[in-house]
Amino acid sequence: MLLQLHEPGESPAPHESERGLAVGIDLGTTNSVVALARDGETEVLRDAEGKGLIPSVVYYADDGEVVVGNDARRMILEAPDHVVSSVKRLMGRGTEDLKTLAGTLPYTLDVAAEGGMVRLKVAGRTLTPVEVSADILRAVKARAEEAQGKSVDRAVVTVPAYFDDAARTATKDAARLAGLEVLRLVNEPTAAALAYGLDNAAEGLYAVYDLGGGTFDISILRMEKGVFQVKSTGGDAALGGDDIDHAIAERFLAERAKEHGVETITAGEAKQALAAARVAKECLSGRANGDWMIEVDGKPSKHVMTRDELEALAAPWVDKTMAICRGVIADAGIEVADVQGVVLVGGSTRMPLVRRKVKELFGREPLADINPDEVVAVGAALQAEALTIGSDTLLLDVTPLSLGIETMGGIVEKVIPRNTPIPVAMAQEFTTYQDGQTAMAIHVLQGEREMVDQNRSLARFVLRGIPNMAAGAARIRVTFTVDADGLLTVTASEATTGIEQQVAVKPSYGLTEDEMANMLRDSLVNAKDDMASRLFAETAVEARRSVLAVQAALKVDADLLSDDERKGIDAAIAAVDAAIAAGDRDAVTAASEGLEAATKTFAERRMDRGIRAALAGMAVEKLDDALSGE
Repeated sequence: MLLQLHEPGESPAPHESERGLAVGIDLGTTNSVVALARDGETEVLRDAEGKGLIPSVVYYADDGEVVVGNDARRMILEAPDHVVSSVKRLMGRGTEDLKTLAGTLPYTLDVAAEGGMVRLKVAGRTLTPVEVSADILRAVKARAEEAQGKSVDRAVVTVPAYFDDAARTATKDAARLAGLEVLRLVNEPTAAALAYGLDNAAEGLYAVYDLGGGTFDISILRMEKGVFQVKSTGGDAALGGDDIDHAIAERFLAERAKEHGVETITAGEAKQALAAARVAKECLSGRANGDWMIEVDGKPSKHVMTRDELEALAAPWVDKTMAICRGVIADAGIEVADVQGVVLVGGSTRMPLVRRKVKELFGREPLADINPDEVVAVGAALQAEALTIGSDTLLLDVTPLSLGIETMGGIVEKVIPRNTPIPVAMAQEFTTYQDGQTAMAIHVLQGEREMVDQNRSLARFVLRGIPNMAAGAARIRVTFTVDADGLLTVTASEATTGIEQQVAVKPSYGLTEDEMANMLRDSLVNAKDDMASRLFAETAVEARRSVLAVQAALKVDADLLSDDERKGIDAAIAAVDAAIAAGDRDAVTAASEGLEAATKTFAERRMDRGIRAALAGMAVEKLDDALSGE
């Protein structure tokens, strides 16, 4: 019998194997897209009408039927309590997040959910966001299988750059429920750049400008010698094309109110105005002017708008994206002139104003060869092909926020800095704070601030069995490992015994994109105050360490002091405690110096006693040798 041999990572015909096809999926908030790559050529898989977009909307019928896509979207007005949309906003979210979500989603959330996970009440059912997302992915999978006439069982799925561990884990769980093996989770900006940079064999620095309906992301990426690395990423999770729609709708409603002489706007008028605004924005991307009608309760109103007027309304939001771009470029440590190309992602980038502003900032025409609604799925498909047949290209995403642990004084010691390429493993050594300490609590944190209470807690665990040693003698190595999907594992081990504890960070809910962006902004705004807090905490920790050392020495050798000397040391200790309580770093430093001066004679006497004790048991001839220095 003969066996055919293949190179490592290569399969005989990966897209034709009995396992089924491997596709790229853009699981979007508003729409989802699926694409397939063969021999470097990509195809967006469409329905019978030629539509590539699958609305991320799910309708749950009373009889148990589940409908996804355009048919589900059409049910929003007829049976809104049976329809779920924008579920991606809930991925990885917990019941603590309900306050920020209240009133922003068109369905009921279950406040009494167990396990900390948000649940939705729809058509008499209680569903998790993972289950709803799985229904969307089943429809995406069915679209691909219908288009190709073959089974689909593997996928590269894209996620926002700001998705944290909880949201990424939830996305993988949804794919598994839908019968899909996740080959890799890829950040959306990275997938978009893959569609251009790798497909066209381009090298150098590229920017990915992603302006969607509700969010804005900008990433700087480098492609060089087969290594594709994300240099920096940023954005605003509360800025997008929807803001422009609302600005247009407000103008239309003001015109309507003036025309009909009314002061109160009904909900029906508001919905129609918003729908008209979206159509107007899209139409004015292709022509110079137009007019749109709003008719409610038999009262029509006509609204005329030019492209110049639209751009005047949109300018504040577009200008804000430009400011964010400049910040991310600076974060990457490069100049604007270093960027060799700009990839556009998201339907809002069709606006001429956006393209013009991007060209002005970067000094070049943005890349727009691929439909901005489909470019992310195209890049995911290319990565799916690379993972199934092997590739010379190495894809490196980055950590969106720093990861670290708590040290004495409530200080955060960063182990993996923000914007570090993943997969990655980094380690640092720590030690014990007190004599005889046999356990160490490991508190894992995420964020950019200097103090523990200003960052997000990810996990806590305890390393036990540390040998009984003097403070500072033990060596504890803490290793942070982030895999290619952005999931974190933390390991702590003690050097002499080899004992080890490990935790995989998979919280039941996590940060929203908005919260993560706010954390980045807060770290910049509060950088000076944060550093002052850190410096004070470090000074206070050292001062307390000195106090503990003096107090331990007093328990052993207090007889070396006179009453006045003891009172002086006690007063110096009290001064240190008072300075720490007052929160004055300079005062703590001064008090610590005062304690050092007050204990100088005591330290000298202790040293003399120690030397005498060491020499007391030595033979006469060895004593002579020691004294003579031989």
